[in-house]
Amino acid sequence: MKKLAIKLVTAVQSRQHQHDEGAVSAEYGVLLAGVVAVVAIAATGLGGRIKDIFDAVLP
Repeated sequence: MKKLAIKLVTAVQSRQHQHDEGAVSAEYGVLLAGVVAVVAIAATGLGGRIKDIFDAVLP
């Protein structure tokens, strides 16, 4: 019975170490930060042009 319990605990622990959900979340966070940076740079660079287009269309 003791050997069975040890095998069960070992199996559960090895499965817990295989899951790296935290790393996946961190990778999504880095990806999201990159997208936000690109959008911010594009909005800054094109902000004046977009304003001019809207001013021409909507007097």
